[in-house]
Amino acid sequence: MAKLYSKKNPQKQLNLNPKEETVNFLLNYSKALSVINCNKMKFEALLN
Repeated sequence: MAKLYSKKNPQKQLNLNPKEETVNFLLNYSKALSVINCNKMKFEALLN
């Protein structure tokens, strides 16, 4: 097992660039999300 971990594997560098529409969707979702704390409970509401 030690030999498996001692070998150096060249790792590929992945360019992970999200689409602009994905970023906009996540930003809009986070703006619409509201968390309400009530008696030690949390309620999540989407304000669309």
